[in-house]
Amino acid sequence: MNDVLAYKGFIGSVHFSADDNVFFGKVEGINDLVTFEGYTVQELKNAFHYMVDEHIKDCEQENKPVEKSYKGSFNIRISPNLHKRVALFAKSRGISINSYIKNTLEKNFDLV
Repeated sequence: MNDVLAYKGFIGSVHFSADDNVFFGKVEGINDLVTFEGYTVQELKNAFHYMVDEHIKDCEQENKPVEKSYKGSFNIRISPNLHKRVALFAKSRGISINSYIKNTLEKNFDLV
């Protein structure tokens, strides 16, 4: 089960507030804070779609990027034992750790 909505390539987080009896979320992967809410699942979906469309329109009017930009690098924390195993595995295939991780991610995302 994924607590996300998808629309036009955007992802929206989904949460529920028992105190307020409302579903709410925010559009992920953008530079702005864009939130949405609804009392039913359908209201939540409609609000998410509306806010994505509004975000796109606002960005176009202000000549701003619609999506967050990514550098293409990130750090991960793994155990020293796993680090050693990955390093030896990559070395035995004549590639760098970076190449091994990149190839593995690309292969797995091709399955989605």
